[in-house]
Amino acid sequence: MIPVAGFAGRVVAVFGLGKSGLSTARALQAGGARVIVWDDTESKRKEAVDAGFAVEDLSTRDWSDIAALVLSPGVPLTHPEPHWSVKRAKAAGVEIIGDVELFDRTIRASGTGARIVAITGTNGKSTTTALIGHMVKRCGADAQVGGNIGTPVLELDPPKPNTVYVVEASSYQIDLAPGFAPNVAILLNITPDHIDRHGSIEGYAAVKARIFANQTAADTAIICVDDSYSSDICTAVSAARVQKVVPVSIGKTLGRGIYVLDGQLYDSTGTQTQKAGDFRDLRTLAGAHNWQNAAAAYAAGRALGFPREKILASFESFPGLAHRMEIVAERDGVRYVNDSKATNADATSKALATYRDIYWILGGKSKEGGIETLTEFFPRIRHAYLIGAASDEFARTLEGKVGYTRSQTLDRAVESAANDAEAAEGDLRVVLLSPACASFDQYPNFEVRGDVFRDLVLKHLSERASA
Repeated sequence: MIPVAGFAGRVVAVFGLGKSGLSTARALQAGGARVIVWDDTESKRKEAVDAGFAVEDLSTRDWSDIAALVLSPGVPLTHPEPHWSVKRAKAAGVEIIGDVELFDRTIRASGTGARIVAITGTNGKSTTTALIGHMVKRCGADAQVGGNIGTPVLELDPPKPNTVYVVEASSYQIDLAPGFAPNVAILLNITPDHIDRHGSIEGYAAVKARIFANQTAADTAIICVDDSYSSDICTAVSAARVQKVVPVSIGKTLGRGIYVLDGQLYDSTGTQTQKAGDFRDLRTLAGAHNWQNAAAAYAAGRALGFPREKILASFESFPGLAHRMEIVAERDGVRYVNDSKATNADATSKALATYRDIYWILGGKSKEGGIETLTEFFPRIRHAYLIGAASDEFARTLEGKVGYTRSQTLDRAVESAANDAEAAEGDLRVVLLSPACASFDQYPNFEVRGDVFRDLVLKHLSERASA
């Protein structure tokens, strides 16, 4: 836990008692604040009472002695309209912040020299965060990884001189961190998302851009410029001439920055362009989208002062993230890939673009648009195996373009796909679970679906080995 600095003896209200809310309350209390908490859900209030916190109804309480409202990221700040707690705080002149803001203030006040790397973007945040955490550790520093990726930031270890905090920051968290000033800030990409919470794509992009707003000349902004919104942000941040700006591109040569062409990494941040590395053989970072993640991580490593050789060596040993193009096994020319987190067509397109000779397991609870946008990848697919509620819809899309089997259940699909891939010829055949669907028709979440796939693959391979 990181005890929060700056609120000793003062009353701080915490609204929203999910995982980050309770951890924030504990960290505030550890720092000497007088913490009061509230949640609209009775069971959450009971949990807080059982944990020993003062539960007070913020809708009726006098706010005159409250120093700050710490809001859960899931509570609407501006759109579709401000939550009632936000309205009350503004009426009372109380600042509204989140746990990332408390974390940032505390680390900077610690005087330890600990550094913060923050990663945001629509896609790729978790992989890039995990990769940078792995890199930091392999380069000899104390890596503390948290934020939107899982562990609340205030539950990380207290700062030491060699600590590097690697923080995944969602737009919701940035919105509640007006003073956030990471030493290294990364923007991966911007595509339409969370429009209901930010009013428009322009509003969403503006919140993402605020990750750079408080940086100083000693800090680094790493901005991937392959989409128009991120490119515009890079132009604006560069024009301000405050922090060092490192543009990153996949597929485009940059006069200044970091870029990847055909899997080759180039560094043109110095006086001349250098070929810095080769991403083509990184098994757990396959595909152009992962090359973007790795290029941004490389730029972060260089900004932190790590040697190029150690950075690239850490990429080779990166285990990858579960359910995100996770390589479960590879045997006799067949690779088994768990991409259960791909719950829509856009996410699945990344996996289909990465491999050829694919034995594709897909289906579940379909989302709007189905798989119509994936037709350009159909020539890469040797056969498809349909599961779940979307089977009829997806069969219509595949009809006459891709051979398919109505497997209905994941166990049947894995068995059929594995047998077909093993019997086929080719240097690398890929049994790919990338459903392009939510899991809720057959599984409680994508994690359970991915775990079942992994277990089925390992069971199949074990039985085949002992046969």
